[in-house]
Amino acid sequence: MTVEWVEITKDNLFNLEMVMELYDLAFPIEIREPHSVFLKSLQYAKTRSPNNYHFLIGLEGDQLVSFATGHYFAEVNSGFIVYIVTNPLVRSNGLGSKTLVKLEDLLIKDAITAGNSSLKSILLETETQDIVHTEEEKEDCIKRNRFFARNYYKKYEEIIYRQPPLHDEVGDIPLNLFIKNLDSIKQSKEDVKKAIRTIYKEKYFLVNGIDKKVLINCLEKMGIEDTY
Repeated sequence: MTVEWVEITKDNLFNLEMVMELYDLAFPIEIREPHSVFLKSLQYAKTRSPNNYHFLIGLEGDQLVSFATGHYFAEVNSGFIVYIVTNPLVRSNGLGSKTLVKLEDLLIKDAITAGNSSLKSILLETETQDIVHTEEEKEDCIKRNRFFARNYYKKYEEIIYRQPPLHDEVGDIPLNLFIKNLDSIKQSKEDVKKAIRTIYKEKYFLVNGIDKKVLINCLEKMGIEDTY
């Protein structure tokens, strides 16, 4: 399989509709953001340098085979992967891992551009089996967690992580927090707390526009003090 890697940007939205169709099929509604958030994220990338946002897609000819999105946050020199999806019709030959590695490479380049020798860590959220609705979604959840573990992401156990509500009618959601440490020095609990605060500020407040009081309430549930 020969994959062409392309980034969707604010000035190049070609293939966006095709990506959103795959996105809507891939996740439970509770953790699916409105499509408008992707556009806001692209705008964020143009205005928050050296922070950055990547909307990476993989194409084989005219067929969409995968996509991934992620932020780079200079304040903590860390990446935050939001979504990674492979087309179930072509999922083979390590395509998910190839997509993940390509996004990781982009985040490492962001870190170097920001003046660091490399990237400190990459964080991501992934659903637990408690929020799935069908056996198919349960199986996908299990596979997704195993996939990240195979790619050297470890579930962080010291904080019971919660994702703030992405929809008004849905409350905050307990998710698994996975971390890949790229630094020789292991991150302390305070380092992880700072990274979570940064994700909440840069992603969920500035991009998603979630009310500050809601975010502070979620942070308090995780035992993380507010520093807004």
